[in-house]
Amino acid sequence: MTADPRDATGTAEPWWRPTRRWLRERFPLGRELRGYVWPALHADLLAGATVALVSIPQAIGFALIAGLPPLMVIMSVIVGGFVCALFSSSHHLVFGPTNSISLILAATIFSFHDSSLSPPQIALVLAFLIGLFQLIAGLAQLGKLTQFISRSVIVGYGTAIGLLLASGQVQNLLGMTAERGSFFRSLGTALHRFWLGQFNSYAAVMGVTTLLLFYIFERLVPKVPAELLTLVFLALFTHFGGLGGLGIRTIGDDGALAAELPTFMGLPLGATNPAIVPPLLGAALAVAILGMLEAVAIAKTLAAQSGQRLDTNQELMAMGLGNLACSAYGAMPGSASFARSGANFQSGARTQVAALSSSVIVLGALFFVAPIINFIPVASLAAHLIRIGLKMISRDQIRICWRATRSDAVVLAVTLLAAFFLKLDIAIYVGIGCSLALFLRKAGAPSLVEYAFNNRGQLAALEPNSPRRNTAISIVHVEGELFFGAADLFQEQVRYLADDTRIRVVILRMKNARHLDATSVMSLLQLHAYLQQSGRHLLISGVSPDVERVLAASGALATLGRENIFPAEANLTMSTKRALQRASGLLQLEGGAKAEVRIYYDRKQESAAHAPVPGGGDDRPGDYEI
Repeated sequence: MTADPRDATGTAEPWWRPTRRWLRERFPLGRELRGYVWPALHADLLAGATVALVSIPQAIGFALIAGLPPLMVIMSVIVGGFVCALFSSSHHLVFGPTNSISLILAATIFSFHDSSLSPPQIALVLAFLIGLFQLIAGLAQLGKLTQFISRSVIVGYGTAIGLLLASGQVQNLLGMTAERGSFFRSLGTALHRFWLGQFNSYAAVMGVTTLLLFYIFERLVPKVPAELLTLVFLALFTHFGGLGGLGIRTIGDDGALAAELPTFMGLPLGATNPAIVPPLLGAALAVAILGMLEAVAIAKTLAAQSGQRLDTNQELMAMGLGNLACSAYGAMPGSASFARSGANFQSGARTQVAALSSSVIVLGALFFVAPIINFIPVASLAAHLIRIGLKMISRDQIRICWRATRSDAVVLAVTLLAAFFLKLDIAIYVGIGCSLALFLRKAGAPSLVEYAFNNRGQLAALEPNSPRRNTAISIVHVEGELFFGAADLFQEQVRYLADDTRIRVVILRMKNARHLDATSVMSLLQLHAYLQQSGRHLLISGVSPDVERVLAASGALATLGRENIFPAEANLTMSTKRALQRASGLLQLEGGAKAEVRIYYDRKQESAAHAPVPGGGDDRPGDYEI
């Protein structure tokens, strides 16, 4: 029978208090509002207005990428951004449509072009599945798992997204009818059609003019988003300049944007054929994982600069609730945006109220700018997206990943190529799998170096071709992780060393061995059986409490014999001395004489070859005499 939980006074805690505490933790904004003051509100409103100015042109551009109605993408900013900010623990994270989500969504919609569902319906089902995955991950406390994804995967994937985004908009920049495809197909088609003269020269001039205006406005008016000024200016110029007869396509040509209030539409699975769900699960899971990685990475980056403490599991829940709200209100799925989150932080946001106010301001601005948005040239939006895509390519981060280690370079290259040649949702799995495989290969590749006493009485590594003395006892120093990835290779190396039939006793010095599992225990038992077949013995010294607990629970302790196991002691070498005494007794029973001792140590410690025995600073040859 368990005791009742107690509060600070020692009395039993009421049953409802843990529930109330859990609910309070799930609503971090409530803590911020209790001490909220006017200066914080002033700063949050200014930051929210700045983020709103950036959000509108970006949302229109993402609608062009995903092939969805612009209003559906703007609703992701309004509804998803508002709900996520309500439950986020980060003061600066901003939710909404992003480059990566838009590209994956576009590829997924294209792969279901023969489906009975329309692109908006597919987007809503995806939003529901993505939100469900993220919410479950947050409730299951899986936020910590994001730290096991290599940053090289994120850098490679982000670089590929940037290149795909830029290459996919070249056709729109030149006034062509865009054809979806891979990086090489999109870019190759655009260049081929340009060479044949199959493009609109007026649209191309408009696209180049857009890039020049971005450059000019950034320098003349640095405090106002250049995207907003440029696109509004070109929309007005297109409308009043009478450019409609030049064949320059505008946003309104693909479906005019009308201002609307968010309307609850219900969850999309009610009126959807359930057969569409299984094929979408892979893409939904990939987007959910990518969204979680983006959210945690962005939130941690900004929190490191602001000094805020984060709850990564709460961020996953906020993202999940934001996407579920998007599916219920007819909006495309979203993720954490680094551009808008960074703008929020740089604008002086104090709390989550900044992101909340940003969504409200976008909703209000929609009623005033919707008519103007319809006249934005598609070529200008394409230029804007190409600029965003190229900005996603961080040469500094690529250089670090390429030069840091060979594994990082391989992961970067594999992720990049997978994104070019495979589906984007599969590419993220390929990158993660490659990263984990290389890590396990590195962690599961122990190597041994033979040590012996030199003429000065010090332990030193023997050269590969140097002569050895015949030995009857071999001491193998085990260093590092002995999980399933290292167990078999370790066993093979020790068996190779023990193939010398003159060795009668093998002592495993395991004081620095960690994380034994079932595979490593089986390897120890197989090594024990291998030695027993030829009448030889296996002893284990320096056994930590954790290792002993695993051996006892698995039954290996009884099989190996408790008399052959020597727990670690305060004196670092004492357990090995006791093992040597046991080995001496075994040799005497066999009628053997004294024997020299061979010591094997991990190659990673080879730089300490002229130091005393690892872990025993006062070891001398006499300590190991038999």
